[in-house]
Amino acid sequence: MTELNRLVLHDLHVSLDARMVPFAGYEMPVQYAAGVMAEHTHTREKAGLFDVSHMGQVILRGESYDAVARALEALVPVNIAGLDEGRQRYGFFTNDAGGILDDLMLANRGDHLFMVVNAACKADDIAHMRQALDGQGIEVQEITDRALLALQGPKAEAVLAALVPGVADMRFMDVAVIDHDGAELWISRSGYTGEDGFEISVSNDAAEGFAKALLADDRVLPIGLGARDSLRLEAGLCLYGHDIDTGTSPIEAGLGWAIQKVRRPGGARAGGYPGAEAIEQDMEERPARFRVGLRPEGRAPMREGVALFATEQGGDQIGSITSGGFGPTVGGPVAMGYVSAPFADPGTQIWGELRGKRRPVEVAKLPFTPANFKR
Repeated sequence: MTELNRLVLHDLHVSLDARMVPFAGYEMPVQYAAGVMAEHTHTREKAGLFDVSHMGQVILRGESYDAVARALEALVPVNIAGLDEGRQRYGFFTNDAGGILDDLMLANRGDHLFMVVNAACKADDIAHMRQALDGQGIEVQEITDRALLALQGPKAEAVLAALVPGVADMRFMDVAVIDHDGAELWISRSGYTGEDGFEISVSNDAAEGFAKALLADDRVLPIGLGARDSLRLEAGLCLYGHDIDTGTSPIEAGLGWAIQKVRRPGGARAGGYPGAEAIEQDMEERPARFRVGLRPEGRAPMREGVALFATEQGGDQIGSITSGGFGPTVGGPVAMGYVSAPFADPGTQIWGELRGKRRPVEVAKLPFTPANFKR
């Protein structure tokens, strides 16, 4: 068995009665004493602190930010060159078939680009970039001496501003580098819950003190992977390896909005990335399937792998669930999955096969809960 990596804040999690589980090669807190339901609700109502230090942090440097951005656009179908300094953008690496290798966040930090990638993909992502970019004078630097924390919820701004004045002026997808007690914080106003909040990269040696300072505020609770998953599912956000993967097109996944006009057919920098022809074809012709929200009837959740059908009995399978569980804010089961295009409109009734019996499921508009980002 492969030995699991430990987070810098492992001992702090244990002291907070976290239940630790294997996830993406790390020992991660799945829940604390409050439990998943309470952690989920607390994040929606106040503020939750997540340790996401398992994620990959990467810096790309070259002759200039523009040189880095132009080179990276050969791997990512996103307008990176047109991203303003101090701003961040969602994107994804694609393969030659138009599938998604990983989804990620990209930030213009003036003279370099800062990137956050998924934990399970980070080694492959870094190798992919080094192979493609090394010959162009672009240095790909993995950051291994910094923790990554996410403070999420409607009270996140007030909590963080009490420690780090100035963050209240940041808007959704702004990034900033701010000094706090001699430690340099790399802050973005973003997150993975649908709530307002921040992601904060902090040096390993300052991480515990900073985390404890946040947790000292009565409005903050530590939150584990369990609630992180239910929060992102209610927010309609994809989990890599489940809702999107190498066989998923960004268009059928509902992520076409992340491909800006300048990178689309007819745009000034259209194409030029892996799988561009297949993705552009999906833009012009309706894909055969789409990612949709799903509301199973009753109280029993339908989870990943549940087969979907057009009728209560007989007929061919029309799709499957890729993420599912109970939505505490919604007050019932929620799921996402892929269905054939004729069944993708909200309000369509289909059927999910659960333990040999088909149960009603309604196709629903995403997200299940409205986003509360500070625009």
